[in-house]
Amino acid sequence: MELETFLKIMDSGERVVAGSEVHQKMCELSQEALQITMQINSQYHSPEALHELMCRLTSRALDESFRLFPPFYTDCGKNLKIGKNVFINACCQFQDQGGIEIGDGSLIGHHVVMATLNHVQNPEKRGDMYPKPIRIGKNVWVSANVTILPGVTIGDGAIIAAGAVVTKDVPENAIVGGVPAHLIRTVDFDR
Repeated sequence: MELETFLKIMDSGERVVAGSEVHQKMCELSQEALQITMQINSQYHSPEALHELMCRLTSRALDESFRLFPPFYTDCGKNLKIGKNVFINACCQFQDQGGIEIGDGSLIGHHVVMATLNHVQNPEKRGDMYPKPIRIGKNVWVSANVTILPGVTIGDGAIIAAGAVVTKDVPENAIVGGVPAHLIRTVDFDR
């Protein structure tokens, strides 16, 4: 299966049946991602070398302003879209099979988990999955130890407080926190 076909299927949100051709492609891409992330995580790399490795991982040209502090983990890499002036801090775990988009100027804190796949509830079919993308707007600050669940969109300028579990969309310029995340207040532009 070609990468472009795989990405269209994943972006459609259609059910992925365990053992199917699509599932096999997921496994193949995961192995490639494991190889590249092992390179990223196993020794020191200059910012330029990390940039090159992330371009290989995503199969996309990333802006020169992108910065990453390893270690970094992902199960695919090919469905990860990263904007300009994005910073990803250490120990993040992205499950990007279902698609992750990070807008310009966004900051991703330590130990952030983004999950884009849900398994079906039926125990007989538990290996089947539904992909749903995560979209992070521009100038978003995702604090340390946040978990973002499948299908969530975070609006421009929002702040996600440390330790939050984000289960639903976040409006722009909102500050949310807690488990599950709820509105705390809106961004104070004077601070």
